[in-house]
Amino acid sequence: MAKTIADLLVDTLVAQGVERIYGVAGDSLNGITDSIRRQERVRWVHVRHEETAAFAAGADAHLTGGLAVCAGSCGPGNLHLINGLYDCHRSRVPVLAIAAQIPSHEIGSGYFQETRPEHLFAQCSHYCELVSQPEHMPRVLEIAIQTALSRRGVSVIALPGDIALRDALADHPRLHFPPPKPSVSPSPEEIFVLAKLLNATQKVTILAGAGCAGAHTELIQLAGKLNAPIVHAMRGKEFIEYDNPFDVGMTGLLGFSSGYHAMMNCDLLLMIGTDFPYQQFFPTDATVVQIDLRGEQLGRRTKVDHGFVGDTKTTLRALLPQLEQNGDDKHLRASLDHYRKARKSLDELAQGEPGKKTIHPQYVVRVLDEIAAPDAVFSCDVGTPTVWAARYLTMNGQRRLLGSFNHGSMANALPQAIGAQVSHPRRQVISLSGDGGLAMLMGDLLSLRQLQAPVKVIVFKNNALAFVELEMKAAGFLDFATDLHNPDFAKMAEAAGLLGMTAEAPEQVRPMITQALRHDGPALVEVLVHRQELAMPPSIKLDQMTGFGLFMLKAVLSGRGEEIIDLAKVNLFR
Repeated sequence: MAKTIADLLVDTLVAQGVERIYGVAGDSLNGITDSIRRQERVRWVHVRHEETAAFAAGADAHLTGGLAVCAGSCGPGNLHLINGLYDCHRSRVPVLAIAAQIPSHEIGSGYFQETRPEHLFAQCSHYCELVSQPEHMPRVLEIAIQTALSRRGVSVIALPGDIALRDALADHPRLHFPPPKPSVSPSPEEIFVLAKLLNATQKVTILAGAGCAGAHTELIQLAGKLNAPIVHAMRGKEFIEYDNPFDVGMTGLLGFSSGYHAMMNCDLLLMIGTDFPYQQFFPTDATVVQIDLRGEQLGRRTKVDHGFVGDTKTTLRALLPQLEQNGDDKHLRASLDHYRKARKSLDELAQGEPGKKTIHPQYVVRVLDEIAAPDAVFSCDVGTPTVWAARYLTMNGQRRLLGSFNHGSMANALPQAIGAQVSHPRRQVISLSGDGGLAMLMGDLLSLRQLQAPVKVIVFKNNALAFVELEMKAAGFLDFATDLHNPDFAKMAEAAGLLGMTAEAPEQVRPMITQALRHDGPALVEVLVHRQELAMPPSIKLDQMTGFGLFMLKAVLSGRGEEIIDLAKVNLFR
């Protein structure tokens, strides 16, 4: 039997170590799904929505470091991939998307379900190309794979269904080498300049991000030499926070005051492997030095006095021997003291308060942090679940943390948990889902049972788009269009074949989450958390204070003064 283009595609993916393809079947994908059916080397992971497929593939790639693949049928099928692919691309994980296309001879005729994937996906990919004839394969596919791996992002191939069924002209993949792993460092002259600058400065603060993955030892050695506090960005939390005596927490909208003050009170800010986006949290008077593997990122967030291109591990290994021990630890000690006080204040907010009906979301995550497995994988929806994950989940070098931290998409947590669980079946995987995020892609609760994926879903049910409400209040608007008339999520989980439970009081939180984690299968715990919980940034600006004051005035004048009393009771008198 002659090998088809679809067979060659699957063979090429197998040669690159791909074990799973996430997607939803459709007629334009028939050649590919039938090829998968006829062999045992690649698994088709059937989800209920293509957006879920893309998010799941991104989680797979994030955790494994290798290429992950998702697929969608022509037109609406592959269009549904686009939001998840934007997240993968901005998170810089290597994902290949197979966007099936209408019959090749109909392209350009306005045919049923016709779109132009090579245009639609151009902004969320490094490479996007149409396979228009058998001679293109496997070359176009291999270029797409190599681009995704080398540039750490998304590649897309658009493949008409009829082309996939044609005979292949080649009978095997052409590329057989493993992904290259280059080491990149600034020049010796640049290392000398950087060392001289750091040796001459006493008050240094390090802002570190996801680019420090794999360089934990070198980063800690650097902070020790400089007596420098380390502030981490959200995507760097899982790589930087653990076993770190120089940790002073996060800054930014999700962080707290100690990280902010450590940056604002330094003479030199050393940015390493981070593209932290919020300009208002950078110091204005300090010297700023940035090290990043991607030269295009130097200076795009704040003014930079010295920029160096290199990966973190190689650069720090070259730098450390040239550094002198900083004998002044006043800045470090002051930053660590501030961190201890800020941490104590945060921990005080995470109390269960037995006997009261109010469940604070901070308490839920603190309990989860205490009883989850040492190597658990967490995913968190955007908004308040990300805030609580940032502040109350403890990383230890084994745990992993997934989220839509750059793209900021709703509904990411459950799909990412699916990708994490399918790719790591023996790990404990927990989704911290908002009620708004879960409802958006709730159909994929069905995927948990169908895939036999024992994901544990913790739903923060406050019947509102809570973070949106907070943003409205901070800007002086009365919250509007944020109410959620939610179902009983536990009963819906039971209907889908999951274990479903509802925690309505603080004393129910720990036993229910414990039961869910021990359950041999997927489980969902909805927790009725307080709606008016404030997640304040580390520094309150005048316009935010003015905006919140305007909100309170508008609320009183419109007859909603009880909200002000409720906010005060929950957040000021605890």
